[in-house]
Amino acid sequence: MSVDGLSAGGPGGGRGAVVIGDALIDEIRDAAGVRELVGGAALNVAVGLRRLGIPTTLIAMVGDDEPGEHIREYLRDHDVTLVSSPAPHGSSRAVVTWTAGGEPQYVFNDAAQRRSIRYGDDARAAIAAAGVVAISCFPFDVPAEADALIDAIGEARVAVDPNPRAGMLSDRAEFVRGFERLAARADLVKVGADDVELLYDGNLDALRARLRDLGAGAVLATAGSAGAVLQSDAGVFTAPIASLPGAIVDTVGAGDATLAAVAAGLSDGMPESDAGWQELLDKAMRIAAATVRAEGGLLRTPESLTDADRGGYGS
Repeated sequence: MSVDGLSAGGPGGGRGAVVIGDALIDEIRDAAGVRELVGGAALNVAVGLRRLGIPTTLIAMVGDDEPGEHIREYLRDHDVTLVSSPAPHGSSRAVVTWTAGGEPQYVFNDAAQRRSIRYGDDARAAIAAAGVVAISCFPFDVPAEADALIDAIGEARVAVDPNPRAGMLSDRAEFVRGFERLAARADLVKVGADDVELLYDGNLDALRARLRDLGAGAVLATAGSAGAVLQSDAGVFTAPIASLPGAIVDTVGAGDATLAAVAAGLSDGMPESDAGWQELLDKAMRIAAATVRAEGGLLRTPESLTDADRGGYGS
């Protein structure tokens, strides 16, 4: 296990964040040709948190190869610490194409399908110091991976997004079991319409209720153009899609930006009032709306749209 960059316990102290999950190269194939972007849901969340001012560590599997160096360089550029797990099959890669309806579809290499995360002293120290631990696109369908994750996070404040990918999913029922084990003790769970379709064959409201019944402290359910609903002990809060100038360019990073925005808000603790929960949800919707107005998964804020090209294509 290796560590690059600054510690999450640096400036900002207890407000630091840890993100656990995937980091990969997106090989984009479309009418413009073929190009590569540094990506991965967890990596996007980690960079997003840092862009929101939160010192952040990413715990992910990254290979000691040329793609892995591109991932490391990108994280250094964005001042995110990487605690990397060994990658015997090299760095993860996704070939991304689009359906006739404009939806992205992914084909993952062997490394991505067999990804694994280890928690050494550096990873555990970062988790212990963090104000929040965010988890996204994690291999919940591997029981040993879920066991190790739950052991490593201990009593940390947790925000989790299952973010399953059909091309990585080996056992849907096992993924649901692993995810729900963590959701039952999470402070916040984010789910979307795609998660319901792939994992539950049900509706989003029913899943929100199920996760709350399991014990999730709060559930954020995002439904694309229908906006979002956040339910906690304080009540049920809703927000429409935020309206911003400019055309929608790429919706791929919307969910990751939403999780980053919510996790940033939780890094100092859970909201203590109805107004606090509503403000958290509204801010997340504004950030998601800004993010979809540029290509790639890099989080944008409404204020940063004039600098929309920065970092969009990775390092």
